[in-house]
Amino acid sequence: MINFEDNIEKLCSMLDKCIICPRKCGVNRNAGQKGLCRTADKIFVASSNIHTGEEPPISAKNGSGAIFFSNCTLQCVFCQNYPISQLGNGREISIDDLVEMMLNLQNRGAHNINFVTPTHYSAQIAKSVYLARKKGLKIPILYNCSGYENVETLKLLEGIVDIYLPDIKYSDSKTAFKYSGVKNYVEANQSALKEMRRQVGDLAVDCNGVAKKGIIIRHLVLPGNVENTKKVLDFIAKELSRDTFISLMAQYHPAYKSDKFQELSRSLIEGDYEEALNYLKLLNMERGWAQNLN
Repeated sequence: MINFEDNIEKLCSMLDKCIICPRKCGVNRNAGQKGLCRTADKIFVASSNIHTGEEPPISAKNGSGAIFFSNCTLQCVFCQNYPISQLGNGREISIDDLVEMMLNLQNRGAHNINFVTPTHYSAQIAKSVYLARKKGLKIPILYNCSGYENVETLKLLEGIVDIYLPDIKYSDSKTAFKYSGVKNYVEANQSALKEMRRQVGDLAVDCNGVAKKGIIIRHLVLPGNVENTKKVLDFIAKELSRDTFISLMAQYHPAYKSDKFQELSRSLIEGDYEEALNYLKLLNMERGWAQNLN
């Protein structure tokens, strides 16, 4: 049986010399020091609302209760949410405020609570979910992240998170460092995906097709990087499962600092995405969703 109070205490103590994410920068966030994520002990949220733009089992009929957190553990040069993730736009809230946000979204009919960019707030999230469930929160908790996670942190979130929605961005460390500023993304990401799947398994939905538990993996196809996509899909097929639900995303467009990289300074073209889709089919991995190029 999971002891949630002990796990929450352990997560909070991880902030003393912060090891919440794989960067393990070691600052005392509980004392107000900011980590490499530009975050100390306070919670900053950019928005909280019903969101209908997620994968069909996530948004479903009523929408997902999305809470967008400020700042990020990565520094992706192409981030489309950079005013929130990189510039830190948002307002400070308390644990109690976060609890009320969740209950309000549930009362508005949200199918789930969708924590967007939650990694650096894992300790505060665990505490707030625990308190919210005591006050009547019943809908699933969704952890919508970059996939750059510390396995030890994830283990302490077991039973708190029902649905994992991680990215798998890269298949090699050189590309990860070039575009996101971390050298150990691939190692951390692959270990994290295995732990997530161990916890929640493949996606499970109710009779209405609404997600209740499981993992959905997102991959954004980057222009000029189709080989990266193929190797990412190879990992999922060989190391996870061909039954994994994959959201293969075509929505890339130049943003933030992407103009500093020639290959990223253009939008995705049909040939890139078609090649990625064909490789997905070649691997017999057809559980999931594709997008239309705009």
